[in-house]
Amino acid sequence: MTSVESPWRRRVRWLLQATSTLLLVYGGLLALLWWKQEALLFVPQKLPAEHRFQMGSDVHESWVDVPGARLNLLHLQLPQAKGVVFFLHGNGGSLDNWFVNLDLYRRAGFDLVMLDYRGYGKSSGRIESEAQLHADVRAAWNAVAARYTGRPRVFFGRSLGTGLAVALAHEVQPDLTVLVSPYFSMQALAAEHYPWVPGALLRYPLRSDLLLPQLRGPVLLVHGERDSLIEPSHSQRLLALRPQSRYVVVPGAGHNDLQGFAAYADALAVSLAALAPP
Repeated sequence: MTSVESPWRRRVRWLLQATSTLLLVYGGLLALLWWKQEALLFVPQKLPAEHRFQMGSDVHESWVDVPGARLNLLHLQLPQAKGVVFFLHGNGGSLDNWFVNLDLYRRAGFDLVMLDYRGYGKSSGRIESEAQLHADVRAAWNAVAARYTGRPRVFFGRSLGTGLAVALAHEVQPDLTVLVSPYFSMQALAAEHYPWVPGALLRYPLRSDLLLPQLRGPVLLVHGERDSLIEPSHSQRLLALRPQSRYVVVPGAGHNDLQGFAAYADALAVSLAALAPP
């Protein structure tokens, strides 16, 4: 005699099958994010080896060899520089569109040094871990540091680069740390944009919140009022951890256009002038 499955049992069986399918899909997505999160975090613009930067005769190109890669650097070198700004750029583009506002640094009398991370611009290799990224940044700084012994050193991070700048500043303790469009931590930012992803899955937590309070020198926080990618609340939370920092909100500015506003340039110029007055 054939038994007939009740409607209730059919619904339970369907729910169990649907739940199993969803869990398999969710697990697959998490596995993909674990192995491929570099594709989400880093959006490099590659430049051909023969590319030539046209930024003035005082801008020089150099290279730093690191394990498994060669990093490309641009260096604004003034005749009698008062100090140096070591700039760590955001997650997209290359030196070709990040090495800007040069007249601001020329007027302030500060050299500017900027590197392209692995796989960006003319730099070779690819980013594989946060530890590797920090080691590359430190190698690039070490390549120019001796030139500025006894002169003001400024570490400047923009967006992605803010977490790298804070980590380097924690090691070196520069005369000024500038964080433009910073995140509280990459872990906190990821939780906002991907709340369904467990925090433990992130291989690039970039914990600025843990290291910033340990900086001894002055800190300048700058944020666009209309930044929707990294909201100003991130700067405000960092300020709460280190209340003696200077915090500047740029009215009307978003995330990608911040450098075009006078309030941004003024805040940076004032901070540089305080380090090396005429």
